[in-house]
Amino acid sequence: MVLPAAWGRAWFQLGFPSILACKRPLFRGRMILGLILCCCMLSVLAGTVEGPTPLPELRRVDVVLGCSYVGEGGLPRAFGGSQHPATLVLRGLSITDDGTLGDVTDYEIPQEDHSSSPPIIFEASVQLVSIPYAEALLHVDCSGEEVSCELSPYSFRQEGSGLCPASWFLATIRLSSGISIALLLRGPSCSSQKEEGHDVTLHPKLRIPMSKKGTLLTTVEFQSSSNNTSLRTRLGSSITLDCHFALAPSFLLSSLEWRRQHRGSGRSLFRYHVGNAGPTVQPKVHVDVEQLLGNGDASLTLQEASVDDVGTYICLVSTAQHQVQHNIQLLVAEPPRVRVFPKEVSFKRDETITLTCNIAGYYPLDVSVSWTQKTPEDEVEISLSNTGFSSHRQSRDGTYSITSYLSISSATAQAPATYTCHVSHVALEAPISISTYLKAPEHTESEGLIGGAIATAIFVSVLFIVLRRKRSAEPKPEQLLTASE
Repeated sequence: MVLPAAWGRAWFQLGFPSILACKRPLFRGRMILGLILCCCMLSVLAGTVEGPTPLPELRRVDVVLGCSYVGEGGLPRAFGGSQHPATLVLRGLSITDDGTLGDVTDYEIPQEDHSSSPPIIFEASVQLVSIPYAEALLHVDCSGEEVSCELSPYSFRQEGSGLCPASWFLATIRLSSGISIALLLRGPSCSSQKEEGHDVTLHPKLRIPMSKKGTLLTTVEFQSSSNNTSLRTRLGSSITLDCHFALAPSFLLSSLEWRRQHRGSGRSLFRYHVGNAGPTVQPKVHVDVEQLLGNGDASLTLQEASVDDVGTYICLVSTAQHQVQHNIQLLVAEPPRVRVFPKEVSFKRDETITLTCNIAGYYPLDVSVSWTQKTPEDEVEISLSNTGFSSHRQSRDGTYSITSYLSISSATAQAPATYTCHVSHVALEAPISISTYLKAPEHTESEGLIGGAIATAIFVSVLFIVLRRKRSAEPKPEQLLTASE
């Protein structure tokens, strides 16, 4: 980089003389000023001076979810309630606009068809409580995720002497990626409608006040979420089970409890009541109470997972009036270790060889084992059925082991060949395949020497017998003399 001459002189006059005279107090200010001016000029010339990166813009958009309304008149489906199509409109969700939102428009209420009963449309305001995973909910159709949404009556609480009580509803939203969100919706009461000067019109199915457009105006006042409803971990590992919540200003956290259920039995792992001295905690689990009270992080960390930790973990977040829970299925899965021996075999005459595949250290119990054979003439592996198995064995850490056997006979087996043991298990992303090799029969040097010796001995024996017979057939000298006389 070449600086203009005048700039170079200015730098020299302001900076360099000051450096030479840096020990003199009179010139220290000039030295600092010269260095600052030099750095500024270099930055300008190099084009490195950039403005601050603009922050992503937040936009408020409506998210519309197709749901099912379960229950009628406050009765759950199991007690005679029914199921109806419904729509949940989350009004004014804050979404980070990265330039892909485009012209997102607000949801328009469909015109009412007077020939049929009004639809069940919940308009939910989210101004009091922030909704997690808003971007995932907005882009659920584009991402190809499956979403399920269920609305049901939560509880009814009488407020004053109005014509009808205030209503509460629970919206449960689940994404195929594992995200789970529970929203507690507060509906309108008849008294509030009258105070605003509106005529009270009740929904024919839900029997709660409708808006002029026929929708059910609600407010989200309690939300809880988890980023995964099913988790898997290995033995001895630590894992965190996610659980977060947020409350409207009018609500206060009362308690948090984590429970584990497995095969019909339940156990409390962590229990904390706000205002008490401290939580009740079982070994190996931890919840950060400071984070719990500070930002609604109710996540539980499980340390050194074992097979006894398998089960359904329930996060119960409670206020004085309500309780919301999340269920997280935890599976402990340990992959098997597989060995096949012997690694290489060859046949002797009229021999049967047993190949052994040892599968050890896996959990849970279900494992699949199979054998295949492949010779140079085979295009694909051939499945074998002449296999046997030992019984399952369980070690002290709860993992299992099993052994599979394959017998091959010199009378039927073709050599060379490859025999492979294939093992599949839930803890494996792909099956494990371990092979052993059956060599073609070879004649060794010692076998050749022994064969040659045997052949030589046979030849000598035969020759000796022939010569002996020939000699015995010839006339003796005494017989020749007698014949001549």
